[in-house]
Amino acid sequence: MMGHPKFPRRKYETPLHPWQEDRIRLENALIKKYGLKNNREVWKTETNLRRYRGQARALLAKIDSSTPQVKKEIDQLLNHLIRMNILSTNSSLDDVLALNIESILSRRLQTIIYLKGLAGSPHQARQFISHGHISIDNRSITIPSYMVTKDEEDKINYTSKSPLTDAAHPARPAVEFDVKIKPSPVPKEDKSKARKKESKIDRKDKGKKSEPDNTIKPDEDKKVEHKAEKKDVADGDTNTTKSDSTDTKPEDIAKDEKQDTNITDKKEDMEASSGGEQ
Repeated sequence: MMGHPKFPRRKYETPLHPWQEDRIRLENALIKKYGLKNNREVWKTETNLRRYRGQARALLAKIDSSTPQVKKEIDQLLNHLIRMNILSTNSSLDDVLALNIESILSRRLQTIIYLKGLAGSPHQARQFISHGHISIDNRSITIPSYMVTKDEEDKINYTSKSPLTDAAHPARPAVEFDVKIKPSPVPKEDKSKARKKESKIDRKDKGKKSEPDNTIKPDEDKKVEHKAEKKDVADGDTNTTKSDSTDTKPEDIAKDEKQDTNITDKKEDMEASSGGEQ
């Protein structure tokens, strides 16, 4: 009994277990990398990959048979994958078994638009496609999961009626040019900063004790001797003045003592005379 045409059977297989941590982490990474809508797109791609690999395994089991049908089916499978640019030319069934899910996701129209630089991100590429801004060979395509063939890859562009054909449109990604990297010039320091640095250096130099230079040049010998003589003379004068000031003669000491005794005698006489008058 056939199902209702309004509700066709799904064309993909779901995972056997709904809660597998490694599988969920891998699916989330693919959704983020390729800008997919949900996990269903990952499951559809896995189903197509599983179909290709199943056909390759079945044909490898019959590769030794001499029937022309096996050779025909092998050529059809390889030619299909080469035409979709999933495999390179001169590939074999072993290369089909080595495919992974990213080999097929990279051939989506959404991914190729992003890689060609027509969109700034995979999500923006999906928006351009769903809004009808992308065409292949002047034919508008509104399906992000459209599988692009090798011949159609160079015919992808914006539609003629799209405002994105204007290079100055803000939604278009910036054009990247190959610019040679030049060494960045050394920035010039401000005068104030240079003065501060010089003042710091001078302070450091003043703080450091400079070692005396004991070496005397032959031309300066006479000057040094002359200065030494002057110092000796000055030292002699100072010594004489000091000795004159410090050394006291005994005669002077005796005179001072006599003066002191005379003064005391006069005081006594004055006191005596004042007492007699009373």
